[in-house]
Amino acid sequence: MTGLVGLVLAGGVISGTAVADDQGVLAVAREAAGQRVIYSYPGLTPPDSLLARIRAGEAAGVIFFGENISSLTQIHDVITKLRAAGAQSPNRNPLLLMTDQEGGVVRRLPGEPALSHKDIGASADPGAAATNAGRGAGKNLAGVGMNVNLAPVLDVFHAPGDLMDQYERSFSSSASVVADLGAAYVTAQQAEGVAATVKHFPGLGKANAADNTDTKPLTLTTSLTTLRTVDEAPYQQSIAAGAKLVMLSWAVYSSLDPDRPAGLSPTVVGQELRSVLGFTGVTITDALEAGALRDYGSTANRAVLAAAAGADLILASARDVGQGDAAGDALADALTAGTLDSGAFGEALARVNALRASLS
Repeated sequence: MTGLVGLVLAGGVISGTAVADDQGVLAVAREAAGQRVIYSYPGLTPPDSLLARIRAGEAAGVIFFGENISSLTQIHDVITKLRAAGAQSPNRNPLLLMTDQEGGVVRRLPGEPALSHKDIGASADPGAAATNAGRGAGKNLAGVGMNVNLAPVLDVFHAPGDLMDQYERSFSSSASVVADLGAAYVTAQQAEGVAATVKHFPGLGKANAADNTDTKPLTLTTSLTTLRTVDEAPYQQSIAAGAKLVMLSWAVYSSLDPDRPAGLSPTVVGQELRSVLGFTGVTITDALEAGALRDYGSTANRAVLAAAAGADLILASARDVGQGDAAGDALADALTAGTLDSGAFGEALARVNALRASLS
């Protein structure tokens, strides 16, 4: 286990931690594991248990939902409290404080961006509208102290009324239009100091209206040629524009890996996203509690499978601090047992902490 500690410390992930015995090693492992988990909580007030995890340096950040927000002033005050807890932790990098502020109906904060992705694509000047939306999202989130937006969506819808079109979450059925508008949104948002997360890789645009991975498993039989020329094309442009995070889909893509959802597949994450597209930033799962993962057991099992596949951040978004704890405990156990490779673990932590250090 001393090798584990050395790799973690060498990655600059945890500093100033005394490791005198196995108990110390376990403490280092739990801290390292927690720094790969995004927590959530119910209601308007973060519970003491979450604040304690943050003070201990055992959380990467927090995701906020509508139930956590009653006004801009209220959530600003909550974020001030979370940041104060983070300032007491051994990891002084800013917490990752995030939400889904896409535009249209998918907004957790009141205010910008008002236009949905579909509205932007259909506007008289889509490029300007996408830039304005990204800028508006960035200013809105930064104004309350958040620093990551789980947007924009880069799914290329395939038919009117399908999953992404019915909620107006797709810019267009044209890959080139989605690519241009997504990159404009990313660039404008990140200019405001808010990291962009492009999603849902390698693309949910072929999903039909009832095919929602939030509720059930989904297999997409899109050919590899179509995946790469249509669904993945917008990612290439946003990655080139500097998008800091990519969220993985929970769908199964039979042409890439017929056996596992994308977010649990080393082929999709390591080969397709990292090697083929050249992405070097932070990968994040979609919601760990999603119905698409009903055949993959407990929170613990899902978290370890996702980390082994190459997900840097585990999104525990069930509004339950216990879910985040279960994910962190499982990662720590797998790290100390050698189930998760310590070198790859340290590399993931280094990417997460580099992202945190780049934000305010």
